[in-house]
Amino acid sequence: MARVAVVGPGAIGSVSAAAVQRAGHELVLCGRRDPGKIRVEELWSSESVTLGSRVLTSAGQVDSPADWVLVAVKAHQTDGAAPYLRALCGPDTAVVVLQNGVEHRERVRPHLDGQPVLPAIVWMEAETVAPGHTLVRRASRLKVPAGELGQRFAGLVTGIDVSLEADFATELWRKLTSNAVAGLMALAGRRTAIFAMPDIRELADALALECLTVARAEGARLDDTAAAEIVDGLAGLPPGSGSSILFDRLADRPLEWEARNGVVRRKGREHGLPTPISDVIVPLLAAASNED
Repeated sequence: MARVAVVGPGAIGSVSAAAVQRAGHELVLCGRRDPGKIRVEELWSSESVTLGSRVLTSAGQVDSPADWVLVAVKAHQTDGAAPYLRALCGPDTAVVVLQNGVEHRERVRPHLDGQPVLPAIVWMEAETVAPGHTLVRRASRLKVPAGELGQRFAGLVTGIDVSLEADFATELWRKLTSNAVAGLMALAGRRTAIFAMPDIRELADALALECLTVARAEGARLDDTAAAEIVDGLAGLPPGSGSSILFDRLADRPLEWEARNGVVRRKGREHGLPTPISDVIVPLLAAASNED
């Protein structure tokens, strides 16, 4: 049995924690607040899991290092989670980064002491609908780089499909493109139904193509046909689906705009590539983000 800490038991963190608990491991939850019991309700399977661990709200409450630390805070909250990382990480700890974006390792390494880092691509239709209550609309998937560390992690969870990717960069940018397009939902304040609107669909397709141009410059093997596939994936989500950046916008919380959209513009400039759509929507997302 491994000791597994989940830092950030929100929607993604609570679903991941439920998978760890199902596998029979010792679970440690760390976050900014303790909602009491956390329940993960799977609409797709009609099953529900209540986590057996309460949330530690201070790094000072951590009594020993963990074998695994799963970082599930939003990308822009990583620095704030640093005290937990320092308290939870020992010489034999492995760190899994369950975040959006393409810079998983770069975000956490300043807060570590050489521990191995496993980036993970998260495909979860999960939404926190009330404190301590997360709804999951369909089966969850994670993608990690192929290798020994990824294999070990795949054996750590039950109820989440974990695939080992030989071409991880391509899959990383595929998800990043989906996340960047989902930023349109945050700007519109609407769920995935907006992609049935012809003008929004045209804009989404163009933004996806822009992301793919940058992705190829970064080494991803994605041709332009992937743009329609990615937007079709968003449009085909179950009714009522959204994205974490939309849910944060509706709740007037800070938005994860830099990791999901700003990086496209930033990487595009590094490669000398025009990103006219991102040049417009990134400042709008930044302005919509409640940073107070």
